[in-house]
Amino acid sequence: MNELRSAIYVLWLAATVVVWALLVVLVSIFVRGHRLYWFTMVWLRMAIWGARVICGVRHRIQGWENLPDSKIILCPKHQSTWETFAFPTLMPHPLCYVFKRELLLIPFFGWAIGRLDMIHIDRSRRAEAWAKVATQGQRFMAQGSWVIMFPEGTRTPRGSQGPYKAGATRLAIATDTPVVPIAVTSARCWPRRSFVLRPGVIDISIGRPIAPAGREPDEMMREVERWIEAEMRRLDPEAYIAAAPAAQPT
Repeated sequence: MNELRSAIYVLWLAATVVVWALLVVLVSIFVRGHRLYWFTMVWLRMAIWGARVICGVRHRIQGWENLPDSKIILCPKHQSTWETFAFPTLMPHPLCYVFKRELLLIPFFGWAIGRLDMIHIDRSRRAEAWAKVATQGQRFMAQGSWVIMFPEGTRTPRGSQGPYKAGATRLAIATDTPVVPIAVTSARCWPRRSFVLRPGVIDISIGRPIAPAGREPDEMMREVERWIEAEMRRLDPEAYIAAAPAAQPT
């Protein structure tokens, strides 16, 4: 049954994104910035609504009180496609994603996100990529957007973690912007590299902002990592028990 529901959902996503992406590209000729961003939220809300209605994927959030109204950099756990769709629909400010430029080549979806105020980088050119993140990140935050960077860089399997890279904390220190760590258990319902969704509840936990004053990027990112990974084990303990290595005989 999960396979059938997921197939219906993916077909529905594909059909709606074609129409909406073409609308975004057309509208972007006349409207840009935040007005265009909020226009794109219609499709993302449809995507999250479809996951809930068709596949039974719901979510609950704790820690709303930790989000300030001032500029911040969001650093979420990255397990699934779900959070990339969901976070823009949940946050009160427009989000500026930092992502690899290859995503722009995805038909329709990539064309649409290419018209938004996002930061797409060439990961093979690290110095150039950082200069772009620093320059555009500061500019978009000055316009009222929040930057969002996944510190692990790519999706990780449930119950595991990837290396946490210090790009977000480096930007935080350069721009005097707090970092907000976020734990999210999305792989519980939508595992990476899979389009088979399972019904259930995705937990999102928003941590307190971490101020950059007097910090070093690597040391600050270690604090982000400690909070996220501890919170993941609290929210989804069965995943980490299952992933723990078996004890060696003595």
